[in-house]
Amino acid sequence: MAVTETREVTIEATPEEILAVLFDLESLPTWSSAHQKVEVLERDSEGRPSKSRQTVKVVGIKDDQVLDYAVHADGVSWTLVSSKQQRAQEGRYILTPDGESTRVRFELTVDPLVPLPGFVIKRGAKGLMETATDGLREQVLRTKNNG
Repeated sequence: MAVTETREVTIEATPEEILAVLFDLESLPTWSSAHQKVEVLERDSEGRPSKSRQTVKVVGIKDDQVLDYAVHADGVSWTLVSSKQQRAQEGRYILTPDGESTRVRFELTVDPLVPLPGFVIKRGAKGLMETATDGLREQVLRTKNNG
């Protein structure tokens, strides 16, 4: 059964500053506890990732997955190409400028292969959503302040 979660956060940075962090896939393991290894397999003509291989571990379940990325006028999205633990996955960051800050909406749909108890799915989703929003915010501000 597919699970869809959505979460929003405001980040005191421009959409470009946020996208720079999102496009730096290789740094994901430094700020996302779920990501153990990330390798960019292909890049588009502007050097942005278009395909990656990732090893992730969520609620004790390890998965190797390949993702395709698409860049949009308002953010970035990805679609699962292959996985050992999921039938499908779609994620998207939608960035909306808001004065000196940016509102970030994160949407994620995951369809695990193995049926999991509801509490396990909720715990995993909560951790992923926190990392994808609050963790992203912390990394963007860290990058912005050190850059």
